[in-house]
Amino acid sequence: MPKVTMIGLRSSAANFDMWPELSEEKLEAAFKQVVLEMDEAGYEATWCLLAPGDTAIEQAIKTLLAERPDVVLVGAGIRSDADHFSLFEKLVNVIHSYAPQAYICFNSNPFDSVEAVKRWV
Repeated sequence: MPKVTMIGLRSSAANFDMWPELSEEKLEAAFKQVVLEMDEAGYEATWCLLAPGDTAIEQAIKTLLAERPDVVLVGAGIRSDADHFSLFEKLVNVIHSYAPQAYICFNSNPFDSVEAVKRWV
């Protein structure tokens, strides 16, 4: 069963002005739903939900080393928000360094994560 680590922002850190169709509650529900969908699709998926700031990269490194994923998905909340561009750039390099065996993929919203993974596995 391929292992997938999904890296995103904690729902409390999301910019809901960018995603008006979402709320903290809807995003939390989506996080849980994505894990179920990944399981149904034959993937072993875990979330690495980050709070922006000094500990985000450290947390991502610890998760990548512990999980040793086959695929790492970086969520749109990090990638699409200009306020998190530096975090996104650092994460791509951390994934490359600490999970070189993993494919890297990107979703466009919480609901197309399985499709993003399927593009690579």
